[in-house]
Amino acid sequence: MQIRIRLTSESRGALVERLQQAYVAAHLRLVKRIHALLWVIDGKSIAEICALLDLGEQTVRDYLRTFILKGVDSLTYRQPSGRPAKLTPTQRKELYNLIIAGPEAEGYASSCWTAVVIQDLILRHFGVEYHPQYICSLLDNMGFSFQKARFVSDHLDEAARQRWLQMTWPEIERLAHEKKAMILFGDEVSFAQWGSLSYTWALKGHQPLVKTSGKRKAYKVFGVIDHISGRFFWKGQTGRFNAESYAAFLLDVLRQTTQHLILIQDGAKYHTSRFMTEFFAAHADRLTKYQLPSYSPDFNPIEFLWKKVKKQATHLKYFPQFASLTGKVDGALLRFANMPDEITSLTGLYCKLLGAVS
Repeated sequence: MQIRIRLTSESRGALVERLQQAYVAAHLRLVKRIHALLWVIDGKSIAEICALLDLGEQTVRDYLRTFILKGVDSLTYRQPSGRPAKLTPTQRKELYNLIIAGPEAEGYASSCWTAVVIQDLILRHFGVEYHPQYICSLLDNMGFSFQKARFVSDHLDEAARQRWLQMTWPEIERLAHEKKAMILFGDEVSFAQWGSLSYTWALKGHQPLVKTSGKRKAYKVFGVIDHISGRFFWKGQTGRFNAESYAAFLLDVLRQTTQHLILIQDGAKYHTSRFMTEFFAAHADRLTKYQLPSYSPDFNPIEFLWKKVKKQATHLKYFPQFASLTGKVDGALLRFANMPDEITSLTGLYCKLLGAVS
């Protein structure tokens, strides 16, 4: 059914102003009501409006009839007396399951739960209207917190990850004990001359600005950390990461040590190239290689070290010259190399999560 009404610019302005007030007051029912009226005025059908706002057709017609009779004065709700209604324990349990299922399962376009969306969810399912500020407390009491999501690869092989934790890692520990070997977690990282951004406290309304040269040049670093001693080896370069430069770095590590080395690496193409396969075979008397499961950076503690180095060396910093970048990065790398306890705290946390701390 199509209903058309016209408003003067003054009346429409008053309606929009009332909508803004409803948003500020977090009055969800009133927000829906005014949106329904505005969409009728804009020519949407009753059926469309009902689908968008999850309302019944008679409800929208009642909104419209009352507005025609009383105008903006109709856009009020009587404040209920006494304490606001509460969700029962059974309703809380149902709400918990709805939140776990996610917004899209409830027909919302967004995949993000916000206090306002959950306010709407509670009103739709239970007929109880809470202020968004109270909803934050309610969710906290129910065991929820406002968190930033993280990506998990859709190529993740959870079975392979479990095999690595339950079988490969204990095998590595046994081999290290037998050979009195170092267990080295290896990886590489690039530090861009244009710097890196991070969160910082600043005056409200004054977003921090960081100069950048805009030069697309990067300082590239190979690194390995020893799980047992916290020893840290690294090598910086300006050229590309490839099998030849990777092998040269590992030769440097071999020259600096006398122990057998157990290297744990990810699946970068040049790590598993024919050149590197031959390299590992040629140095098998000193070097044993293990592959992490695919798409498992969370299993490699040196990833956490790189984050710490970037925080110290490049976040919110300006590098007009490439040498100023390499100087800052080398300085941070050297500081961590002289703090083995900091390194072992990373690997200790890693192994604790794996249930492998002895």
